[in-house]
Amino acid sequence: MALLDFLSQQFIDVIEWTEDEDGILVGRYPMAGMEIQNNARLTVRESQMAVFINEGRLADVFGPGLYTLNTQNLPLLTDLMNWDKKFESPFKSDVYFFSTRMQTAQKWGTATPISIRDKEFGAVRLRGYGMYSWHVFDPQVFHQKVSGTRDIYRVIDIESQLRNTIVGRMADVFAQSSVPFLDMAANQMDLSRRIAEALRPSFAELGLALDTFVVENLSLPEELQKALDARIGMNMVGDLGRFTQYQVASSLPTAAANEGGSAGAGVGIGAGLAAGQVMAQQIVGSLRSQDSTAVTPPPAVTGVAKKFCTNCGQAIPRTAKFCSECGKSQG
Repeated sequence: MALLDFLSQQFIDVIEWTEDEDGILVGRYPMAGMEIQNNARLTVRESQMAVFINEGRLADVFGPGLYTLNTQNLPLLTDLMNWDKKFESPFKSDVYFFSTRMQTAQKWGTATPISIRDKEFGAVRLRGYGMYSWHVFDPQVFHQKVSGTRDIYRVIDIESQLRNTIVGRMADVFAQSSVPFLDMAANQMDLSRRIAEALRPSFAELGLALDTFVVENLSLPEELQKALDARIGMNMVGDLGRFTQYQVASSLPTAAANEGGSAGAGVGIGAGLAAGQVMAQQIVGSLRSQDSTAVTPPPAVTGVAKKFCTNCGQAIPRTAKFCSECGKSQG
């Protein structure tokens, strides 16, 4: 019995594979010391594909279904092994199963800010993060370029490669779009679509299909965000004089509430100085306006003989009998 059991284990009648855990993309069917029996049954479930490798060369690819392995179902392998008739003996090949289900909730983000040229703010550094999903759609390309002969290949093994590809393509999209940062932040759905279109060829080169791509957030580094907030505030205020008056008026209640302390005194002095400057500017402007509209006094009358009052010294006409200032008789 032991010998019969040993011999029966050398031939495979049923080939199938299930994922033992999440995150597995490729699993190699265990073939150590065993051969595939003629007319063996191959089961490929939904969200799977199977690939036969013979002597290092990729032969046949199977999609979901139940197959009986023979020369009809293995045309490439049959041609490689020169089987001109139905083979009757067992054969040995490496069988790899690929998971083609969607790998969801994959996260991407910029480890360091991306430098882009913005037509409103000049050169700025941008951060972003979001989510994306993808799946294996061409197991032949993926096997040849990515997974190779590894017994197990997981999602985590390719994550960093995909994230770096995403960040690189984002910089290209920003450079080509000429869309200001403020418009990017306001139209993240359109930006997500543009980045996805730029990424799909890079994913296809690896045998992958990009299913979804979402930009959840775009932001500037803290120091640039403060500068942007200040600029937005100035644009909202508009007139600098009104903005100064607004700041002075806003600081006065705070100074009054804290006038007992040195900090409050400082605020009060600063507010007073600012208010004084504003008032002085207004007064100077008013005086200039008055000067421009002032009436020129009539010229003094000349050529009339003068004498001086004997009482108060006021200059009066020489013919005057009385002083027009004190009324003293000038006889």
